[in-house]
Amino acid sequence: MRYPPYIEADFTFPGFYHVRLRPEGECIADVASATAATVDRALSHSPIRSGDTVAVAVGSRGMANLALMVRTICQRLQHVGAHPFIVPAMGSHGGATAEGQVAILAHLGVSEAACGAPVRSSMAAEPIATVYDDVPVFYSRDIAVADHAVCLNRIKPHTKFKGPLESGLAKMLCVGMGKHDGALAYHRWALQYGFFPLLREMAQAVLTHGNLRFGAAVVENARDETCRIEAIPAGRILEREPDLLAAAKEQFPRLPFNRLDVLAIQTIGKEISGAGMDPNVTGRAFDLMESDFSEQMQATRVAVLNLSTKTGGNAIGLGNADIITERVFQAMDYEATLMNALTSLSLHKAFIPVRLPNDRKALQACFTTLGPKPAAAIEAVIVRDTRHVNEFLASAALLDGLRRHPLADIVAGPAPLTFDAADNLVTLWGTNT
Repeated sequence: MRYPPYIEADFTFPGFYHVRLRPEGECIADVASATAATVDRALSHSPIRSGDTVAVAVGSRGMANLALMVRTICQRLQHVGAHPFIVPAMGSHGGATAEGQVAILAHLGVSEAACGAPVRSSMAAEPIATVYDDVPVFYSRDIAVADHAVCLNRIKPHTKFKGPLESGLAKMLCVGMGKHDGALAYHRWALQYGFFPLLREMAQAVLTHGNLRFGAAVVENARDETCRIEAIPAGRILEREPDLLAAAKEQFPRLPFNRLDVLAIQTIGKEISGAGMDPNVTGRAFDLMESDFSEQMQATRVAVLNLSTKTGGNAIGLGNADIITERVFQAMDYEATLMNALTSLSLHKAFIPVRLPNDRKALQACFTTLGPKPAAAIEAVIVRDTRHVNEFLASAALLDGLRRHPLADIVAGPAPLTFDAADNLVTLWGTNT
C-alpha cells in the first residue's frame, strides 16, 4: 500500500524517558483470608443453609486475585454445606454465546478446576419485573433456578456515564445477570430514562424479585492491588455502593497530565476495560449520551497498537482511537465486536480508524499529523494499557513537568524507541506482539 511521503520516509523519534509513579494507597496482604472473613459474616446473616444450591455470578472484568476470590467464596459456601456453581454474568460479552462466556472466564482463570465449583452457562433469561411501566428486567435462568445467588464484581468508575452508581454490583444485577436480554434492555431504555436512574431502578427490581443474598464488592488501588473486599447483604447494596465508588475513584490510576499531543496504548481489551480502553484515562467518549471525560485527558492523537489475548477478539473501543495497527485489525473478531457495540448502543467504539502496517508507522503517523510541530516539541506518552499507567514512556518534551511532579520518578532515559525486526515496539513491558 502506498502512503504519503511523510509516512514513507524514515522518521527520527525524540528520546523517551522511563517514568514510574508512586501512587499512595494500602492493599490487603492476605486476600483469601479477607474474602473468607467477609463472606462468613454475610453467610451468618443469610438464609443459605446446608444442601442449598447457590449461583455465584462472575463477570468479565479483569481484576487482581479474581480466581482466588471466586474460589474462596465457593469454599466458604461449601463449608456451610451449600452447593455453589459459577455462572458467567457478563451481558453480551463473549459474542453473546454460552461457550464464549465460559471461555472468557477461563481466560481470567475462573474454571471448575481452579475454583472447585462447576460452571453453568447459557444465555437464557426471563423477565422478572418491569420498571418505568415499560422496561423489562431480565434475570438469568441459570441463576433463578438456584435456591440463592451471590455475585462478585469490582467497583470502579464507569466508561459511559457518571453517577452515584456506576460500574459495580448494581450494574451486574441488571446487565450481567440479565444476560444478553438484560444488556439490550438496559442500554436501549437508558437513552430515554438516563443511565444512572435506570440502573438504580432495574437493580432495585432484581433485589426485590430475584434471589440474591449478598454481593462481594472489590475496590482496587492505583497499583491494581486489592485494597478492599466487602460482602454486602442484598438489601444494603444500593445504600453502600456509592461510598465504595467514591473510594474507588480516589484510588483510580491516571496519568499525571491533562493534555498530550500523542497517547499511544499498547494493548486494549475487555478484561482491561468495558470500553477496551478506559475514557477515565484517555478522555475519549463519543457515543450517545456518554458523559464528558475530557477533563481527565485531551489527547490530539490516540493510537492503539494491539489487542489483548484475553479479549477473545473483541476490539470494542478501537473506534475511539485515531490510528490502529494492521495487527489490531487482523486480530479483531468483528462479530464479537459488533455484538458488543450494538448491544450497548456504543456504535462509535466499533468504528475502524486509520490503520498502519506496524507500530513504527502508527507512531510515526501520530507524530507527523499534528501540523508543523517539531518532533522534539511533541508531548507523547506510551502506556501498556489503561489499567497500568503507573509506569510509562514519556517524550523529552514532558521532562520538566515530570521533574516537578511529587510522585513521579525518572527511572531512565532519554533513550530512542526500540523496534524489533517486524517494526513492533519493544518497551519495558516487552515486545508488543
